[in-house]
Amino acid sequence: MATKIPGYELNDGTTLPAIGFGTYPLTGEEGVESFLGALETGYRLLDSAVNYGNEAEVGEAVRRSSVPREQVWVTSKLPGRDHTFDRALAAIEGSVERSGLEYLDLYLIHWPNPAEDLYVQAWRALVEAHRRGLVRSIGVSNFLPEHLERVSDDTGVMPSVNQVELHPYFPQVEQRSWEVEHGVRTQSWSPLGRASSVLREPVIEQIASAHGRSTAQVILRWHHQLGSIPLPKAAGPERQRENLEIFDFSLSEEEVASITALGRPDGRNKGQDPAVHQEF
Repeated sequence: MATKIPGYELNDGTTLPAIGFGTYPLTGEEGVESFLGALETGYRLLDSAVNYGNEAEVGEAVRRSSVPREQVWVTSKLPGRDHTFDRALAAIEGSVERSGLEYLDLYLIHWPNPAEDLYVQAWRALVEAHRRGLVRSIGVSNFLPEHLERVSDDTGVMPSVNQVELHPYFPQVEQRSWEVEHGVRTQSWSPLGRASSVLREPVIEQIASAHGRSTAQVILRWHHQLGSIPLPKAAGPERQRENLEIFDFSLSEEEVASITALGRPDGRNKGQDPAVHQEF
């Protein structure tokens, strides 16, 4: 039986599932089967991107699935090479076409690439794509508060979502606080710290033992109680199922705080600071 997932209402009135399935780097038939399995297990949010090269596979899994299309959220992301208005709009149309779906549910600017300083043009294109019905909701990824303020000031439209690196070693306390205040829902990429030593942290192991859960489940539950939407990756059905089973237990405030306290100034996995990082 598929796990029922709660949802969050976004600032545009749509509702986003409280956990999603990260699709990178799965492609080909292996990818289709993994995404199909995720949907059958209970996931309703599939997170893709142009640069993942698997939009077609995600769309194929949605079509093969017994889950009605209107119950599935498909996300994709705009690459940095397409930040001018015309290129961005064409890229969004290309994403919809590759997916084989009539529309995408959430479209994000993958990185702001501030050295090029074109992300405002890209955001205008997302606003236009939303107006045309190509996408149901629009947001960004890896944006800092100053980037979010700038696109909102330019268009009058605040992104509904900001997907950022977020895990116990990098809990993004100030970023999350800003987003809560401004009605932006935070999503977490690399929510398990890319399966690093965070899964073996004694504090998390102790909490997991106390609840009879895995350390991964405790971390994903921590994300949920922060109000962020984690996007874990898992190719196999057993791990997919385990990652979904986080809605039938709770962490205490003290437990949440002790996990957050694991944050480090150098906690980013690969030092990808949105203020300077470039990705095309």
